Amino acid sequence: MSDELDAEDAKLVTLARSARARTGAAQGAAVRDGDGRTYVAASVELPSLALTALQVAVAMAVSSGAPGLEAAAVLGADPTDPAGEQAVRDVSASAVIHRANLDGSVAS
Repeated sequence: MSDELDAEDAKLVTLARSARARTGAAQGAAVRDGDGRTYVAASVELPSLALTALQVAVAMAVSSGAPGLEAAAVLGADPTDPAGEQAVRDVSASAVIHRANLDGSVAS
C-alpha cells in the first residue's frame, strides 16, 4: 500500500480490499464519516439493480445518519467510479477519494 496515505485512509483501502475479496465483487469501497465511523461495501449486480461499491457505501453512511464524509476509497481492477464519486461529492464536496488497484496500491 502507498506510504503517502495516513493510517486512517490506509485503513479504508484495506477495508475496501477485504470487502471485494470476501464477496468476489468487481469493486470494494469504504467511506469514513465526520464522526470517524466507517462503512464498507461491495458492488451489487442484480438483474433489477446495479450499484457501484462506492454508491453502496455512501448510501449506507447516509441511511445511518452520517454527518458528512471525510474520505472514501474504491478498489478494483478498474478503480474509476464516476457515479460513486459523484455520490461522495453530493454528501461532502471536500472528501478525499482514493482509487486503489487490486493489490491495494493507490492508483490516484
